Amino acid sequence: MTINTEQLFFILENTPAEQNIMLVGKHGIGQSRILEDFYSSKGCKVVTLFLGQMSDPGDLIGLPEKNEESGKTDFMLPYWFPTDGKPIVLFLDELNRARPEVLQTIMDLTLNRKLAGKSLPAESRIISAVNNGNEYQLTDLDPALVSRFNIYEFAPTVTDWISWAGHAGIDSRIIDFIDNNPEYLDGNEDAPDSGSFERTPDRRSWERASNILKKFPELSELHKPILTGIIGNKTTALFYKFILEHKTPSAQELLCGNFPDVIPKLEKLSIPDFTFLNSSLFRFIECKNRDDDNQKIARNLIAYFDFLEGHSLKEIEAHFASLCSADDYPETLVFIAEDCFEIYRRIMKLIQD
Repeated sequence: MTINTEQLFFILENTPAEQNIMLVGKHGIGQSRILEDFYSSKGCKVVTLFLGQMSDPGDLIGLPEKNEESGKTDFMLPYWFPTDGKPIVLFLDELNRARPEVLQTIMDLTLNRKLAGKSLPAESRIISAVNNGNEYQLTDLDPALVSRFNIYEFAPTVTDWISWAGHAGIDSRIIDFIDNNPEYLDGNEDAPDSGSFERTPDRRSWERASNILKKFPELSELHKPILTGIIGNKTTALFYKFILEHKTPSAQELLCGNFPDVIPKLEKLSIPDFTFLNSSLFRFIECKNRDDDNQKIARNLIAYFDFLEGHSLKEIEAHFASLCSADDYPETLVFIAEDCFEIYRRIMKLIQD
């Protein structure tokens, strides 16, 4: 059974600290980011170790030194080992890329919570991630090591990513593109073999692309080579085509800008464009930052709904109302009920009619 992000959070909440968890999945799906955000929100320190980059056990357990009092060999604590007695979440990334000698060190750590004789603080957790698939160069894991983990195949959904992306400030054009082309979030079936340098998109690459695109409200041909090196030729071409064909104002432009400025754009939209815009507005409000001007957003949203009524766009009003009755946007519904009560009243009337 494959689990999504919501199911993973439930597992993390309800698995005792002494039970280890292994997440199996593709590279670039954001496992480390999801775990770090989840535990950091609870005040827990997350330590991520990339085992595939460790050349020998000393990188993990520290370097040996002579104990002058006992005359015996001791090990210096590695940089990451907690010395304040507070529990940590130890995330062992790339577990099945680690060298066999490093994996031997992991055996004691996962069973006894000890490293070179030193114990992790009580209530510390150990979570690992492994890649699966023929395209990876992997190390076979000892069944005795595997048996020490609860194993879950993790595949966060596109909806999971879109929700995260909104909160993380990913460029809205990328979010809209993925919302309409979900198959390009994690690459596609025509991806080149592992020996090729042709780029295909994944969740990490979309975040990198966003960090560049956010600086440019308008895209030109000069941006194509940058994107090509991040998400590949084919995806870049499709992304540009999508941007050119969708002339709808962005949710941020409509809700945070001067509403009369977007009216000329609204007057040119088709029915599919409006349904696309409705979803973008709900997604933006669901993920809006605390620093956003709520009063301005509310005024512009009311002005938008007035525009729909004034242009007799009953079908779009009905679609707007249907989004309010869905379970995907609970924060947006609260915002409309509290800050845009006039819209809420009219929506209730639409639903009753």
